[in-house]
Amino acid sequence: MRNAKHPGKLRVVLDTNVIVSSLQFPNGTLGGLWQPFHEGKYGIILSKFIVSETARKLRDKFRWEEAELQHALRTIVRKAEIVEPKAVPRVVPDDSDDDHIAACALEGQADLIVSGDRHLSKLGSYAGIPIVRPVDFLRTIG
Repeated sequence: MRNAKHPGKLRVVLDTNVIVSSLQFPNGTLGGLWQPFHEGKYGIILSKFIVSETARKLRDKFRWEEAELQHALRTIVRKAEIVEPKAVPRVVPDDSDDDHIAACALEGQADLIVSGDRHLSKLGSYAGIPIVRPVDFLRTIG
């Protein structure tokens, strides 16, 4: 499942809640996600749904200004791999938005899904892709 262009690089789908928390609270625990990403220690796989949902949450819940929002997302998207799942199977009965995270991971052949969402985390894995808590992922990329 490793990226053929970057052998050995961990391929990760970050759940929307992880991205939002890390951007909204850059000095918090999850703010530590970005430096290793920009240093190339792991790669992020995104879908249009994840980017749109992240923008919506930052805009609506945290009242981000549009210019600041676009800058933050562009910085991530430029270095991320964008995939478009061919299908979004029903995976998480209690939260259909989480189905998009699982579909992105499957389409992008991710090594990990990083999520603090209880509905998604409860699965433990999806299609052989482990679902790990953000704090455990941070220890992994240490």
